[in-house]
Order: sequence, then structure tokens, then C-alpha cells
Amino acid sequence: MPQHRVAVVQAGSQLFNTPLTLDRMAAHCEDVKREGAELAVFPEAYIGGYPKGLDFGARIGTRTAEGREDYLRYWRAAIEVDGPECRIMGGFAAEMKAYLVVGVIEREGATLYCSALFFGPDGALIGKHRKLMPTASERLVWAQGDGSTLPVIEAPMGRIGSAICWENYMPLLRQTMYAKGVDLWCAPTVDEREIWQSSMRHIAYEGRMFVLSACQYMTRADAPKDHAGFVEMAQDTELIKGGSMIVSPMGEILAGPLRGREGVLAATIDMEDVVRARYDLDVAGHYARPDVFSLHLDAAPKPHLHLDRSA
Repeated sequence: MPQHRVAVVQAGSQLFNTPLTLDRMAAHCEDVKREGAELAVFPEAYIGGYPKGLDFGARIGTRTAEGREDYLRYWRAAIEVDGPECRIMGGFAAEMKAYLVVGVIEREGATLYCSALFFGPDGALIGKHRKLMPTASERLVWAQGDGSTLPVIEAPMGRIGSAICWENYMPLLRQTMYAKGVDLWCAPTVDEREIWQSSMRHIAYEGRMFVLSACQYMTRADAPKDHAGFVEMAQDTELIKGGSMIVSPMGEILAGPLRGREGVLAATIDMEDVVRARYDLDVAGHYARPDVFSLHLDAAPKPHLHLDRSA
């Protein structure tokens, strides 16, 4: 059957409190299960948190002791791939019997990455994507990923891929993922602006695929009560306002945008719509011009140490 049920989850993290965020994630996964979804997408930095408004005590040429303590707290809230938090999330996927894409803050040594983890319906961790280009001040606390973590997951419903937040604005990244044959484009984000919805519709129409955009919805209640940075940042109770949505391969909105609350958006999709849409525009097929344009992907991991064992 070409028809499948998919969902995006709009929810906020409890910053600096990963166990509580996982508890809240369990409840959202119950809602996804009730929807009968075969694929669910959670927002960017959902596990580990998006530190909107924090400056980590940094100015050009200076850092503060308080900022170092903020980074330590943030590092402690991050997770390690294949750690206990991953096993918990895998359990959620197995309970839902669904593919699960989750935005996390990944810890490797003292360095943090903004990543998306892919879990199979059996609960196994089957893929990881590290954000290639952190945006603006995100570069202070997140490292850059490399070309080795741009997976496309083969699933019975179609090929699943992900671009995190403003990666979606990188044309060469988009073309790379189109060339890999993505049918279900997962876009974890914290971008709440109306222009983001326009971008999601454009990408769906350009790539002729389904786009699942999951945005955080974060309020003052989710902010640490002992941190003044959040008080200074916003004048209202909503720190991240949401705007999650599901879009068809012809750029039509199937669900959302959701505003003003947490929740699950679900839609029944027909995967043959991808073929119907690519009939007259397949940017990685008949509408490409490889005789004129070429694109090179360096997919080799970039370790910091290369051991020469020849000596």
C-alpha cells in the first residue's frame, strides 16, 4: 500500500534537565502511537536543549567564569550516542513500532554537536546526522559536522533523510540529499518565523518530496529558574513559538502550522505522490544537467588524529 501515516511533534525541552525531557518525550510518543504513525520527527536540540538567549559569557576576546559554568551545565545535559538516553529513545521507537528522528545535543569528549538520530521500528539506532553549519552564536557551543554523517535511511515507505534548521538554506546540501533520493525530508528546527513555513513549502516543491518540519515550542516554564538570561531575552511567556507542519511534494500544507502549544500533527500520505510530482520536475533525474553541473561530496570522516603505522 502506498499510503502511510506520519507525524511531527511540537514540544519544548526542559533545559539542563534531560531526564525530565525524556519523561515528557514518552508522553508525546504515546500520542504518536495513538495516531498510528509509522514515522515521527521531534525538533532540533530536543534532547539536550536549545539554549536560546544564553551567551555563555562570551564577548570577542573575553570569556567569563559564569559562562564556563553554563557550558558545563549544558555539556552535562548532552548525551552520548549509544548511551542510556539513546536506549530509552530506541525503546520509544520500538513501542510505537515506528521510525523516529530526534534532534539531540551530542557529546563527544568535551565537544558538543547538534545532531539528528534515526531509530528503526525495532528500537535500533540506524543513523546519525551532525549539523554541518551551526548558525551565528551556535558556533560558540556546537562543532561542525562533516560529510560522513549525511545518511539516507531505506524504509518500506521510502527514503528518509534530514537537514537541521538552517542547513535547509544550503543549496548544495539540498542537492546532495536530493541526489541521494530522499522521499521523506525531516527538518528538525527551532525557527519559528513565518518565512520558515515558506521555505519548507519551497523545499518540498523543489525536491518533490514530503517535508516533515518539527519545531520546538518553549515557554518560560521550560527555562531554568536560576538563570537570568532567559528573563532578559523575551517579553512574553513564549520563548520559541512553534510552527511545525507537514507538506506534500507539490508544496501543499497537509497539517499545521501549529502555534501556541505543544502537540502532535499527523497526516496520511500517498508515497506515489512523489512519483506524480517528479513527472515534470526531478532535480536529481531528468531535470538535472550533469553535463553542465557537477557536485562532489567528501563523505570521509575527518578525525583529529591520523595514526601512521608504517614506521
